[in-house]
Amino acid sequence: MKKYWHVVGIGLQSNLTYRFNYLTRTLFSFIPLFAMVSLWRTIYGNAAGHAPDNGFTEAEMIFYYMLVAVVDVLTAVNEDDWQIAADIREGNISQFLLKPIDYLWYRLGLFFSGRVAFMMMAVFPLGVFLACFHGYCAAPAGYPSFFVFLVSVLLTALLQFFMSYSMAMLAFWLLEISTFIFILFAFEYLASGHLFPLALLPKPLLHGLMFTPFPYLLYFPVGVYMGKVTGQAMWVGLALQAGWVTLGYLGARWMWSRGIKKYSAFGG
Repeated sequence: MKKYWHVVGIGLQSNLTYRFNYLTRTLFSFIPLFAMVSLWRTIYGNAAGHAPDNGFTEAEMIFYYMLVAVVDVLTAVNEDDWQIAADIREGNISQFLLKPIDYLWYRLGLFFSGRVAFMMMAVFPLGVFLACFHGYCAAPAGYPSFFVFLVSVLLTALLQFFMSYSMAMLAFWLLEISTFIFILFAFEYLASGHLFPLALLPKPLLHGLMFTPFPYLLYFPVGVYMGKVTGQAMWVGLALQAGWVTLGYLGARWMWSRGIKKYSAFGG
């Protein structure tokens, strides 16, 4: 375990070397966020004082996107899939076949070091954003909800990583995987609740979607914090999220084991 903590330390130093890039990326990531907040404020403003029938007040809708920004900073994958695919194409994984280092845990260490570096760079612009809309901030729905929210955020980060890792494993069979990465990103953006709260969807579609991994990438932890997912639904959702993380881990292991056989066949 000590060697993987060392990987985290090295990854943190490497990421902080490019801190200006992180800061620039963070600042530009808030542009669409401000656009969505402005859009919903206009929608509620044009409702002439009558809240749209979507289960969210104006304050809740604005706060939803604020939480989206926070969870995204804590859990989003940052080019890990591209880097893993590059390691496979360029033969860099050969060294991990000869050393007592598990490649999955190595990449997971780099993933978390990247999140720490990104949070360090994002704390100021994110703080400014939250300060601009501090009137919309709200406390968690309760202590149980806050506890489940924290656990769910950790599971979200793991699920994000395992899905990206598995997608990158396609590089064992395909020369170019960018199309598949963009397709997955499109599904995540729509079905995770990043673009809009999934509660706005028709009930049958929402219930069906909750049995897929996508809502647990964003909507579920945010909904738990805001009290939109409560009671039995909260605990069932947490169990489903943990189940998807487990499946993601097993899938990542399976993809690696199959890919290494293909890699060995070509590598001699």
